[in-house]
Amino acid sequence: MILTKCAVCATELGLSLGKKCGRCSTRYCGPECQVQHWKEGGHDTLCKPIKKAGGAEQYNANNKYTEAVAVAAEACADDTKGQTCFICTQAFHWKTKEGLVRGCACRGTSGFVHVSCLAEQAKILVAEAEENNLGDKAFDERFQRWHTCSLCEQQYHGVVLCALGWACWKTYLGRPEADWIPGAAMALLGSGLSSADHHEDALSVEEAILSMKQRLGASEENVLVAQSNLAVTYGELGNMEKALSIERDVYSGRLKLNGEEYPLTLQAAYNYAGSLVNLRRLKEAKSLLRRTMPVARRIFGERNEVTLRMRKAYAVALYKDDGATLDDLREAVTTLEDAERTARRVFGGAHPLVTMLESKLRCAGAALVAREVSAIREAMAAMTPSDAHDDPSS
Repeated sequence: MILTKCAVCATELGLSLGKKCGRCSTRYCGPECQVQHWKEGGHDTLCKPIKKAGGAEQYNANNKYTEAVAVAAEACADDTKGQTCFICTQAFHWKTKEGLVRGCACRGTSGFVHVSCLAEQAKILVAEAEENNLGDKAFDERFQRWHTCSLCEQQYHGVVLCALGWACWKTYLGRPEADWIPGAAMALLGSGLSSADHHEDALSVEEAILSMKQRLGASEENVLVAQSNLAVTYGELGNMEKALSIERDVYSGRLKLNGEEYPLTLQAAYNYAGSLVNLRRLKEAKSLLRRTMPVARRIFGERNEVTLRMRKAYAVALYKDDGATLDDLREAVTTLEDAERTARRVFGGAHPLVTMLESKLRCAGAALVAREVSAIREAMAAMTPSDAHDDPSS
């Protein structure tokens, strides 16, 4: 994670509190911890190497990046065997000797690449946009190369996105806080950590981002983005009440600021509905999703991830309801079957959304079968003895 805690006692310091080593910027809550670290924690031998690497934050990011790349390459090893990078055309990176990854929607022989090649490509594109003052739209398109595949145009996920998050953060962490790029890099790191299920680390990042934006007087738009990401992380950690409270405020804020058809308003609606489902406030969730799903279909289309996730949440709210009718359960199964087919065509079978839809479809199918069996038994129990032995031909 980014360095927001004392290196000795782990006291939370945020991004601005505490004391730093004058040579390497390692952070402490006070002089006592700093002295202890020097005498007993090995800082006397690490201080110079950390300084040489660019300081404590850079040293940590470099090491975390190297670890994350190794994890990503190992996780993708079976899929990438015998392939070459679509950027450098080599199987192993010429400098780092890292293996290949593929964590997007590419299939067949497409999309194999080194994380280092992706990072270098993104870095060059963003630098060109800055040097040539290409404007916000071109800048945003180029920054997307940090997290989105240039071939299939789908975002990377899992351990690959985590490695790219560390790559982006280590590239831009030295810039001033007021520069928007470090904030964007930190946000990508938070998303990558969450995607790789490192939710505790992601929480520290998301909290630091929100604190920084509030301290710098960021726009309401940027604060809402930070709050939304923080709420999602709380949800992943199981703190659903905290997540719901923030998501309700974010959705309300989005409606007032942007209106119901704005893409981030629809994302906020899905997040809010998801927390309602997790807390079994199913009536509220279904009501919200019935209002927002048609809007998402109109704005995004049927193949968009937000649309598909909304349909998944709605189906779950249907089959988890203790008062669900047979028609409700059949609708849940039909919805999940259609969403799973669409997601598989768009993202490929390895995408987390596809595996999630498959899991929910199995649950919905089991609930439907159980209800159908129960209905048959109830019908048979209600039959009179004469009904049960009537000859249908007489």
